[in-house]
Amino acid sequence: MAKSKSVYICSECGYESPKWYGKCPTCGEWNTMNEEIVAPKEREVVQKVRTASVSSRPMKLLEIDTKDECRYKTGIGELDNVLGGGIVKGSLVLIGGDPGIGKSTILLQVCQNLGSQINILYVSGEESRRQLKLRADRLGVTSEMLVMTETDVEIIAEQIKAEEPDLVIIDSIQTMNLTQLNSSPGSVTQVRECTNLLMRTAKMLEIPMVIVGHVNKDGAIAGPKVLEHIVDAVLYFEGDRQLSYRVLRAVKNRFGSTNEIGVFEMRSDGLKEVENPSVMLLSGRPTNASGTCVACTMEGSRPILAEVQALATNSGYGTPRRMSTGFDYNRMALLIAVLEKKAGFYFSGADAYVNVVGGFRLDERAVDLCVAAALVSSLKDFQIPEDVLVFGEIGLAGEIRSVAHAEKRINEAARMGFRRCILPYYNYRNLAKGINPDIELVGVRSVRQAIKMLME
Repeated sequence: MAKSKSVYICSECGYESPKWYGKCPTCGEWNTMNEEIVAPKEREVVQKVRTASVSSRPMKLLEIDTKDECRYKTGIGELDNVLGGGIVKGSLVLIGGDPGIGKSTILLQVCQNLGSQINILYVSGEESRRQLKLRADRLGVTSEMLVMTETDVEIIAEQIKAEEPDLVIIDSIQTMNLTQLNSSPGSVTQVRECTNLLMRTAKMLEIPMVIVGHVNKDGAIAGPKVLEHIVDAVLYFEGDRQLSYRVLRAVKNRFGSTNEIGVFEMRSDGLKEVENPSVMLLSGRPTNASGTCVACTMEGSRPILAEVQALATNSGYGTPRRMSTGFDYNRMALLIAVLEKKAGFYFSGADAYVNVVGGFRLDERAVDLCVAAALVSSLKDFQIPEDVLVFGEIGLAGEIRSVAHAEKRINEAARMGFRRCILPYYNYRNLAKGINPDIELVGVRSVRQAIKMLME
């Protein structure tokens, strides 16, 4: 009889090794190699699982008919926008995020909106039927969906084939298991093979499935990173649980763009759409205060205004402190170096802090000029006018480089009541004259010129 043997599997990327590593050779993460006992029959089961689905015959691309292709509208505009227009038949969608961020909540709201139109099967491996009903009552969900509390994926797959629902929700994949595998639920092997079985079921029956994946901060449980190559779309809920706003972002989508985001507000009765995030991010903005500036960032095709706050104060230590929240720390250090070298504003004796209000994160280079303006405003203690919008990328030579979608940013600023916009000169030169008569455009070539315009 063959003996069982140990295999070390990375909980972040799924890399397998016969020996333990402190650092994963593939993804470079530390302390993520977990030991699992692999029996000989497990290898046979895995091989069987991987070779079970074979296409009946090859087809020419032009012979494939997509006329009947449709998407299920979830009834939540922000979610449909992130998905690319709705849920595609036969697709496998993974929704990840920290525990308590709102994954199960938004799925129950989808069930409420679609329950009267299609048949939905909700499979819960974490809650009993009674607990699920209590949570549905709190959210006001009265849908006639089917509820199943089971963790054996083979039983779930058989029920899906028997009931043939129009939509299946699995909450969550970390609780599912294949009885033939010796690994415990939540391990990399179980999560991967359970998802493979669900994927084949979804493709064979053309039933869309939505899978919930939990992310543990210490990486002890295999999270969505292992599944990203298997599923068709990966959505992440972002945001601080202490704040009421949530951002839903697509990091992979085979049926739509990955640049779109959805903004929600968590309330006692569930998640509510925030159709105008600019109003949310600018609410409560201080007046007559230095160190604050408004930038416009593009999230997909949507321009969003966000407030950037900076604080520069005398350092009490030999090495000044730098801290950034919602903006890349290394990019902030680079901007401070450019301001010192090319514009003559010295932060060598001052602590510098940058914060993006509302828990939003700005990763676009177009917000460079706004961050630099807020830092200098705090350092020199002058106020940037409240009706001024600033955007542009800063180069290492101190030049202001052009950015994309300048016209959309300007129109959004004018709609929000801004009367002046400082932007890169090359964007200003290429814009049509009189693009929006309600806002004054000022083109700048360098960061020194931009700061000078703001201080006047």
